[in-house]
Amino acid sequence: MSSELASVELFTGAGGLAMGTARAGFAHRAVFEWNGDACETLRNNVPVMPFMCDWEIVEGDVRAVDFRRFRRSIDLVAAGAPCQPFSLGGKHKAYDDTRNMFPEVFRAAREVLPRAVIVENVKGLMRTSFRPYFDYIISALEDPELCAKANEDWKDHALRLERARDRTTANRVKYRVHHQLLNAADFGLPQRRERVFVVALREDVGIEWPGLSPTHSEDALLFDKWVSGDYWQEHDVAKPRTPSRLQSRVDKLWAQGRPMFTERWRTVRDALRDLPEPKDGIEHASILNHVGNRGAKSYPGHTGSPLDEPAKTLKAGDHGVPGGENMLRYPTGRVRYFTVREAARLQGFPDEYRFSGAWTECLRQLGNAVPVDLAKVVAESVHTILCKDVSKRLRVVA
Repeated sequence: MSSELASVELFTGAGGLAMGTARAGFAHRAVFEWNGDACETLRNNVPVMPFMCDWEIVEGDVRAVDFRRFRRSIDLVAAGAPCQPFSLGGKHKAYDDTRNMFPEVFRAAREVLPRAVIVENVKGLMRTSFRPYFDYIISALEDPELCAKANEDWKDHALRLERARDRTTANRVKYRVHHQLLNAADFGLPQRRERVFVVALREDVGIEWPGLSPTHSEDALLFDKWVSGDYWQEHDVAKPRTPSRLQSRVDKLWAQGRPMFTERWRTVRDALRDLPEPKDGIEHASILNHVGNRGAKSYPGHTGSPLDEPAKTLKAGDHGVPGGENMLRYPTGRVRYFTVREAARLQGFPDEYRFSGAWTECLRQLGNAVPVDLAKVVAESVHTILCKDVSKRLRVVA
């Protein structure tokens, strides 16, 4: 379409960020991913996802990629950089972790010089102990052509970037960089999932990224559940007693009325309402990746996601098993694992999207994915900015 803009993506995984940016109007020239199962997932979906037919799916180490072939032809570089180095549940090695791929994001920006960059990562990246490195990420994206020297420590590079920040440098391309912590539930996903998005716009674009305002709210859900009762009526379920821990908030909502400008948070029940109960070890005849798995147990810190709330954050897990929170908890207290299809719905993937690999690998792909609809709303905001002045499209400063 005429408003389609060109893009490439690093660390694509199962394709959540890539699908979201494609739905926002970006046409991927190439996507890069090292995990074989994730690449198989991408390849298997090309025949059923028309917007994927022109993607060059590159399997391998992104550190071996020469991005200069995309120079002067790309509007957006997107990257869901590996989150494990900065995850609250990880080993907390951050910039010392061999999986830290932010330097490759900086290199891609430097070699391509796109009009925009979108980077997604975990909330843990912004915590106090990692904040100096987060500030460095911002600085490095602001001035990607002032790259780190061979064997230069990131702290020394950060100092050079700081000293050069206010200098006039007509020979280097610079970016205006913004960031925002977003919760997927606030944008219609049936999952509480907080992620930080970094958006860099090349200075010649001339427009600041305004950030995003939530479209959905917890208060609207509480009103529909405990004041109007519409939620329970919609699902043909008898309204339970209002939980005592919520009574004061519900009393305020009685007095104030339903929030006018937001839809309600979506719940697990909303997302899974038309899916049949899975059978352990038996793949559903007509629903992809919908097979039950035994062994789910509730224990302190891993109690599953309540049916009538947004799901807790899906986890990639460790040691070959999915995260303990990748379970559904019924009002009776019974728990079971989400099927791959159910987890895919919580992340916004369409039902015709097939995941490849063993159950644990599929759950890992989904636990690492960017929610499709959240990626879409971020990418749409960037797409709108880049389309403001068509005459600037793909104009790259030499």
